[in-house]
Amino acid sequence: MLAQKYLNVLQKIYNKLSGTNINWVITGSTAFIIQGIPLAPNDIDIQTDERGAYQIEKCFKDFIKTKVRLSSDGKISSHFGCLEIDGIKVEIMGDIRKNINGVWEEPVDLRKYKKYISFNDMHLPVLDLEYEYEAYMKMGRVEKAMLLKEWICKKQS
Repeated sequence: MLAQKYLNVLQKIYNKLSGTNINWVITGSTAFIIQGIPLAPNDIDIQTDERGAYQIEKCFKDFIKTKVRLSSDGKISSHFGCLEIDGIKVEIMGDIRKNINGVWEEPVDLRKYKKYISFNDMHLPVLDLEYEYEAYMKMGRVEKAMLLKEWICKKQS
């Protein structure tokens, strides 16, 4: 269950982005909660393409904490920026690329894994949990991946 302050910020994001042609999804712990997994979020993550990252930044220009720019830590590269809306951190990640065994993968086509969940009178785009599981495994975030796998198996049984 999402705390009211997260719901309010999610509603603001949804209201601004749902009528646009920006290709975006909610990802990370907030997306998992939207899909029924009981977690406590630290922030709201928005995944998009390169163009979308800069468009989202423009939509929320009054909330920019870190301007969107190409950023990499050696394992992950993206057009990354950070907003702060009503005290909640909102991360924007455009064209995420993962470095797997020294090889940079191409950015994922979000449309291929996007699905919509009705949540609190919103029709929110999220990534398929199977895809999220595989992505977390590739990034070496095994604990989170196992949590997702358990949930997927539980839902299938």
